[in-house]
Amino acid sequence: MTAVAVNTYTHSVTYLADNILKSFKDIIRLSGLDPARFANDRDTNMRAIKTWLGSGHLEQVFLEVFNPRTGELIVRWDIDIVYGWSGDGSFWTDIEQLKYHIRKAGIAPSDASYDIVLKNKVGRPDVDGWGPGSSRSTAGFVRHSLGSTIEHHGLGASAAYWRKN
Repeated sequence: MTAVAVNTYTHSVTYLADNILKSFKDIIRLSGLDPARFANDRDTNMRAIKTWLGSGHLEQVFLEVFNPRTGELIVRWDIDIVYGWSGDGSFWTDIEQLKYHIRKAGIAPSDASYDIVLKNKVGRPDVDGWGPGSSRSTAGFVRHSLGSTIEHHGLGASAAYWRKN
């Protein structure tokens, strides 16, 4: 029975990690940003997200869209990780909800850039290509929650975005 539980959790980690990255790819593409760098970094991002989801250390994943000249935040997309989600055990990703809010947030300026930031609990294992970092300030921004976005057998994620007040 333990092997089945481990296999299900491993599958949930893979499903959630894959759909977090797919959601960010959609946000990048539908916001008018160039997805080339994101595509090039996909393996490194997937390795980090899967490792820290699997260990229970991953708390949030941010997609920060910013002005490359000033470093100032333009919009930020958050995915908050929920361990022990009490859903019905099904698996789903609410793509339409995400697309609606991408349209609502609007197209990014043509010269905008983006970064992926992972927020972890203390004691996380090391992952090659990742180290300590920080996120840009959200002062003067308002957070808009989208609610539950991804769920798979007790592991879930909810999304939100930040825009200028």
